[in-house]
Amino acid sequence: MDIATGSNDLIRLTEWTSCGGCAAKWGASLLAGLVSEFPTAADPSLLIGLAPFDDAAVYQVSEDVALVATTDFFPPLVDDPADFGAIAAANACSDVFAMGGRVVMAINVAAFPEHFPREAIAAIFAAGAAVVAEAGGSVAGGHTIRNPEPIYGLAVQGVVHPGRVLRKAGARPGDVLVLSKPIGTGLTLAAGSTDDQAAAIAGMKTLNRGASERLVAAGSDVRAATDVTGYGLGGHGWEMAERSGVRAVIDGAGIKAYPGAAEAAAAGVRTGGDPRNRDYLAGHLDSSGDAVAEALCFDPQTSGGLLASVSADLADDLVAEGWWRVGEVTAGDLGIVIS
Repeated sequence: MDIATGSNDLIRLTEWTSCGGCAAKWGASLLAGLVSEFPTAADPSLLIGLAPFDDAAVYQVSEDVALVATTDFFPPLVDDPADFGAIAAANACSDVFAMGGRVVMAINVAAFPEHFPREAIAAIFAAGAAVVAEAGGSVAGGHTIRNPEPIYGLAVQGVVHPGRVLRKAGARPGDVLVLSKPIGTGLTLAAGSTDDQAAAIAGMKTLNRGASERLVAAGSDVRAATDVTGYGLGGHGWEMAERSGVRAVIDGAGIKAYPGAAEAAAAGVRTGGDPRNRDYLAGHLDSSGDAVAEALCFDPQTSGGLLASVSADLADDLVAEGWWRVGEVTAGDLGIVIS
């Protein structure tokens, strides 16, 4: 927003912040240490909490209904307020979809400088509300505070049948790993062309609702699932492998990336979350992949796709529907491989 002219065309949200999107997350190693110090919940109705944590908390409220609760927020990673609001909302809803739930309600979580343009705030909120409506829910409130840097996201509530929850655990040797969106959002936004960045922004604004509904409909052919966000394909793949007690093998040559991401990686571009994600996998990674494949796997994603471990038959169907094979699950030493 150009405050003098009232034009919304000149605002660049990324000039208001030092980092943005899921790259602003704490490193997974630091966070895991902190979470391990939390007290263990004793309520038997809490089906999924912190021991072990998953993509969202799940609380059973009746025989056939469980509440799915999550929150996600971050500083801007794009310049346009409407794009930022839509991406943040899609990213926040994603954890409900990763658990196999449906979104019913969301609460805004926001912080802005006191002199931040009002029209930009309105555009962020409006775009977020539109995406939540597309996800199947409604924005029902929120809380906004003063902060030197703008921050936006949502606390999202969904519902799921207690017996149909998708979890990170459950992958089996012989499964195929499939992914519903390209990766490389961080690299593309850092060094891609304007057209490349537009493609990544469109992908980040796309909800995981359809992908989640497809996995839920597939039933027992889906063994495990998660969404790929700040810890990258490598980090989230490792979490699935660790929960399942298996070895996840990522086919580096088969990775589908957003336009400009692989080229940026080949040129030596690395995003801020890359070293933290590498640290997270220290001691768990066996890589023979080239530098580009590794950079794509360590690149922090914002509003990434769903990663699922599925039967070979289902994988063929999903690939025909627009997903792609990203690797396989094998027996052997617990860990993750980039080949």
